[in-house]
Amino acid sequence: MNIALWAGQVALAAIFALSGALKATMSRQRLLETGQTGAAAYPLPVVRFTAICELFAVVGLILPVLLGIAPVLTGWAAAGLAVVMVGAMAMHGRLAVVRHEPAEWRTVGINALIFAVCVFVAAGRL
Repeated sequence: MNIALWAGQVALAAIFALSGALKATMSRQRLLETGQTGAAAYPLPVVRFTAICELFAVVGLILPVLLGIAPVLTGWAAAGLAVVMVGAMAMHGRLAVVRHEPAEWRTVGINALIFAVCVFVAAGRL
């Protein structure tokens, strides 16, 4: 079980490190060009704040368990990312309905998969 939890943590850390780094550094136009369609739905400061939260969560996914210092924080980091994914699913679902873009439904499915991994890690580490 520990190996599966670590695999989930590393996968989540990689996904959110990339996503957070892109959202924290790219312009809105560049984000849209790279497929980060959520950047269009929110003001740029909200996108940047989300990016910073994702990057902090990446640290929380790995370091507490790795160092053995307050390992429960890993579960809370995963739970926080699950909340972020609920927001992402709602936003992409809304874009799919409003814009009639089938590709957004695929993104909702990917968000749901990431959400499931977040819940798995949160449940396993809490």
